[in-house]
Amino acid sequence: MDTNWLAQPCAVLNESSRTAALARQGQLTKPPGSLGKLEAIAVQLSAMQGTDRPQMERAHISIFAADHGVAAEGVSAFPQAVTAEMVKNFARGGAAISVLAKQVNATLEVINLGTVFPVESFANVRDEQIAAGTANFAQGPAMTEAQLAVALHAGRAAALRAKQAGAQLFIGGEMGIANTTSASAIACALLQESPQLLAGPGTGLDSKGVAHKAAVIQRALELHRANLVQPLDVLRHVGGFEIAALAGAYLTAAQNGLPVLADGFISSVAALSAVRIQPGVRDWLLFAHVSAEPGHQRVLDALGAQPLLQLGMRLGEGSGAATAVPLLKLACALHNNMATFAEAGVSDKL
Repeated sequence: MDTNWLAQPCAVLNESSRTAALARQGQLTKPPGSLGKLEAIAVQLSAMQGTDRPQMERAHISIFAADHGVAAEGVSAFPQAVTAEMVKNFARGGAAISVLAKQVNATLEVINLGTVFPVESFANVRDEQIAAGTANFAQGPAMTEAQLAVALHAGRAAALRAKQAGAQLFIGGEMGIANTTSASAIACALLQESPQLLAGPGTGLDSKGVAHKAAVIQRALELHRANLVQPLDVLRHVGGFEIAALAGAYLTAAQNGLPVLADGFISSVAALSAVRIQPGVRDWLLFAHVSAEPGHQRVLDALGAQPLLQLGMRLGEGSGAATAVPLLKLACALHNNMATFAEAGVSDKL
């Protein structure tokens, strides 16, 4: 499958809209900067949307699910069957992201990229199986070049669906037992960090389990060391189908001028991968929260990101991002609907 689209340039932020939004912020009935990050969000969305009156009414959430061969190394507290079971839970509306998407009136789709255990047909689950999970990257490459291309394209297709449906925000979520192991390995490779610093409990490992997880990642990094220079090679050797899809979605969103709200650790690692492929992606990324996973802050620092929330969340699924959507809506409402000093007849500062 063709991957030439990865090199397409990212859209450029509208600086005149940013300037106009900043000017409006300076006229609203409040001391300058008194609404903190809410002001900055509104201005950033103005530059992204090309207007001094940004809107946040239509959010699109794509959840990518896939299994990981490295689960065979005993790096997760949950069995691999949970990935398929959670896909069913998403489809039936019982997962956290299902509830959150409904509450924030977001469109939700689930894309099954490859579970070990079968999932019956659901109207709201796209069956785009690449394979029954990736290969065990502690023994060899996680995927072939062809599989990586398909995974990236699955993310591209999701972002294009969101854009074509008129979405004003794209959120990518993920589900896959052992995917914090994959995300940690990617982060270690891209940041030249130690697994002992970045590996965390994931679904609930104890300290002994985390140490074992770090050792598995270290072994994999040594195995693939010669092939962990370019970001696409990193994704192919130690990544996952759903992480590659997220990276492809973020790239496509940036190329098409669609703002992205990144979720937690795994989504941020995918964002880091996308930015390493094309630095222009960074302009289109907002960051929802700081995960309880120890590696997340390091990834955020590398991206120069200032997340909106810190709630101790580490669920994934796009749940942290969905939780932050009301803040974006409030930022837009305040920016658009507050009176200026002149409109309100309130004296401005001297």
